[in-house]
Amino acid sequence: MGTKKNFVLDTNVILHDYNCLKNFQENDIYLPIVVLEELDVFKKGNEQINYNAREFVRELDLITDDNLFSSGAPLGEGLGRLFVITGKVDAPKVQASFPTPKPDHLILAVAEYLEEKFPKTKTILVTKDLNLRMKARSIGVLCEDYITDKVLNVDIFEKTNEVFDNINPALIDRIYSTKEGLSISEFDFKDIVRPNECFILKSDRSSVLARYNPFTRLVYRVNKTKNFGIEARNAEQSFAFELLNDPDVKLVALTGKAGTGKTLLALAAALGKLTEYKQILLARPIVALSNKDLGFLPGDAQEKVAPYMQPLFDNLNVIKNQFASNSTEIKRIEDMQKSGQLVIEALAFIRGRSLSETYCIIDEAQNLTPHEVKTIITRAGEGTKMVFTGDIQQIDQPYLDSQSNGLVYMIDRMKDQSIFAHINLIKGERSELSELASNLM
Repeated sequence: MGTKKNFVLDTNVILHDYNCLKNFQENDIYLPIVVLEELDVFKKGNEQINYNAREFVRELDLITDDNLFSSGAPLGEGLGRLFVITGKVDAPKVQASFPTPKPDHLILAVAEYLEEKFPKTKTILVTKDLNLRMKARSIGVLCEDYITDKVLNVDIFEKTNEVFDNINPALIDRIYSTKEGLSISEFDFKDIVRPNECFILKSDRSSVLARYNPFTRLVYRVNKTKNFGIEARNAEQSFAFELLNDPDVKLVALTGKAGTGKTLLALAAALGKLTEYKQILLARPIVALSNKDLGFLPGDAQEKVAPYMQPLFDNLNVIKNQFASNSTEIKRIEDMQKSGQLVIEALAFIRGRSLSETYCIIDEAQNLTPHEVKTIITRAGEGTKMVFTGDIQQIDQPYLDSQSNGLVYMIDRMKDQSIFAHINLIKGERSELSELASNLM
């Protein structure tokens, strides 16, 4: 146990994780009253951020201790106390450098005030707002990001599939000649092979695409396959189809830059499994431009979100274009859309639903918080497969980054589970221009 500290929380920490009060061990937590005022603004709405605001306020309501505004209310065994700071506080450095009484400055003022009031106790402002952290540093106030759910190692999102060299040629010949697969004990892998990991095995005369199946503890050959008119164009896409098609792998993560085919592969695989699932659900979170609420857009709820769903329809059209306009495949897709067997909608609309026998694809998952991803996965009922796709270099949420978004958090927590698989797609297949822009710009 270290020296006890005082933590001042910014509003965005609570909106990111409404259970954050439990993550500061024995240290005391201070909430400026302006944080509660900001939470009040966020309580209305159907997005995860609104849900988090409501849940935190409910939790706060359970703390009925009258000392909340004076000597603090206990947060539980092994935890510190919670204080709410009201009224104007004396913070000369903040008032001199940032005289405008905006919420960020009022929160910063509380941190300076506590620093002066308790000189022997370290006071730290916790905020996911980089600009506020810069302001705090400029006047000497200690600050840090909320890192409880940050993933430290994100190197896996920069490399392609594993390549194992110097494999005995006889083993590769046997993988080609048998459908049963070979025991993993026959391979002298120097690195840890995780469940459902895919790799390239190379000898001095041949190579083979392979996968380790944790259920059988065997290494199998991965064949180049086609799903609903879409054919894998490289090894990574072949690996993706292998895992997307396996009903035993209930949770799949596809990461990669724009143009690598993440969403297209997932949708094609889902359409190729029509007889195994009652519904295909394709959804993505809505991240409005400039952080504006969707309410300013004209139309009803469906019309407001339609522009944000267009990329998903574009992927569906790519698949449709593989077939003649009067083909049975086109008619089947259209009938599925009319009957509700194929649904494309905003992620917010699936809240509270139990998804049974559903092939569920969540696009742009890098814009979700860890709690949001957990909430979605816990919607999975019997017979459901979930696929999360995203590019961790294209995050549109202001308080998420490549280490704290829900997609990398899920991959980090699930990586050793037998029903989970992750494929990182490196090579762009959209066009030469798209690949060039993705690499150079």
